[in-house]
Amino acid sequence: MSESKLRDISMDFSIQIINLVKELKSKHESIISNQIGRSGTSIGANVYEANYAQGKKDFISKLEIALKEASETGYWLELLYKTDYIDQKTFKTLSDQCASIRVMLVASCRTAKRSLEDH
Repeated sequence: MSESKLRDISMDFSIQIINLVKELKSKHESIISNQIGRSGTSIGANVYEANYAQGKKDFISKLEIALKEASETGYWLELLYKTDYIDQKTFKTLSDQCASIRVMLVASCRTAKRSLEDH
């Protein structure tokens, strides 16, 4: 899997999260919307930052931070669904995308760690 694909997918996901935050704020929900806004957009920011990492260890660290942020975003999505701020379709769509990003991040981290061990 190419890093550019991960960048593109994480950017698209960030855009969807920003649109979700706008919708939540229009419903006067600010606590969770602030949290998911930060974690959901941080995924892509860390993936982008990884491109300019200062070596393989820094690259892995940025991807691992993105993975943690993706995990947190999954939590906020579930909470929004269980508190009726988002419907099942929105939850499923965003949750599935978030899970796909997590899978890609885990694979990228494993590959990078293997290449680090080989050297």
